[in-house]
Amino acid sequence: MSSHVLDNPALASLTGPHARFAERRGRVMRYPLDVSPWLALPDEPDARDWADLAELAGPGAEVPLPGFAGRVPSDWEITFEAEGVQMTDDGLAAAPDPEAVRLGPADVPEMLGLVARTQPGPFLRRTVELGTYLGIRREGALVAMAGERLHPPGWTEISAVCTDPAARGQGLAGRLVLAVAHGIRARGETPFLHASARNTDAIRLYESLGFRLRRRTAFLAARAPQQQAEEQPVGV
Repeated sequence: MSSHVLDNPALASLTGPHARFAERRGRVMRYPLDVSPWLALPDEPDARDWADLAELAGPGAEVPLPGFAGRVPSDWEITFEAEGVQMTDDGLAAAPDPEAVRLGPADVPEMLGLVARTQPGPFLRRTVELGTYLGIRREGALVAMAGERLHPPGWTEISAVCTDPAARGQGLAGRLVLAVAHGIRARGETPFLHASARNTDAIRLYESLGFRLRRRTAFLAARAPQQQAEEQPVGV
């Protein structure tokens, strides 16, 4: 069983501060598909939970299982697997940034464009609703952003950290991470984040800012089994 909310952060979020987003079937929950791909399984899912997940996702659907450390049933096909890290605040010099501006729904098309150019991870049409997103503009164009995603009680995840290739090398990503962290700290919460274990540049940046490794995790995706054909009624 998980002993810490960050061991199953999506479950802690969707049963806590993000409960308003939860779509549920049995004990399985997920965010709306245009908000976030994160979903929440119980700490120790049983066969009924996997069946509920398959029905929630749809037959043959690819399902992200970030952070899941258990055994995937044999009738599910693992389609993606990579090592990740979970890092937590260990002395961030969090501070507001004079150049950072709050981003909202009107900025989403430009945010999606920046994400498409930089590939920081999933950011969807309604992801901005999960928390505060800050950006930096140059000559009116959005060139960097960072914001809040998962929200377990007492914690907030920093996500979508990205900088346009033409604006890199100026420290914008680090400044925005610290600015987002300042807002999280102001609520009495603690920042955390996830990163690919292969993204050593990002990990070095986060360590230089004051994040420390809490645990290694996994980014998984699996394809749900195809739905069995319904039984045909027997003629009389």
